[in-house]
Amino acid sequence: MLSTVLLVLHLMIAAGLVGVVLLQRSEGGALGIGGGGGGGGGFLTGRGTANLLTRVTAALAAAFFCTSLLLTMLAQSQNTAAPVVGRDAAPAPTVPVTPSAPATPAPSASSDNAPAPAPTQPRGGILDKLQPSAPSSK
Repeated sequence: MLSTVLLVLHLMIAAGLVGVVLLQRSEGGALGIGGGGGGGGGFLTGRGTANLLTRVTAALAAAFFCTSLLLTMLAQSQNTAAPVVGRDAAPAPTVPVTPSAPATPAPSASSDNAPAPAPTQPRGGILDKLQPSAPSSK
């Protein structure tokens, strides 16, 4: 509830800040566009109005900064998770180690044309499931 009210207030301050900045007189440049020329008595003219707009801009900027900080602190207080930077790394899950079968001896030089020994058990990986199984001898 509080965060919603603060967020709406923050958006209204942001919109007001944009409006006040757009109302201010341009200080030149911009190829003659918006340099304050054009004659007719405008709504906000003169030195006193410039001071007022400068003060309003500064006040709205300060309010925008404060609501930004309050929204950040409110979001941080609602976050119950531990911070990512200071958090200790979780230990890696341990996998039970099973002793492997002894290696098969290398084929001798006389048996170069001998077929490679077939694996005794399928490993159960995705490639084993994709390969066609050998015909069973019954």
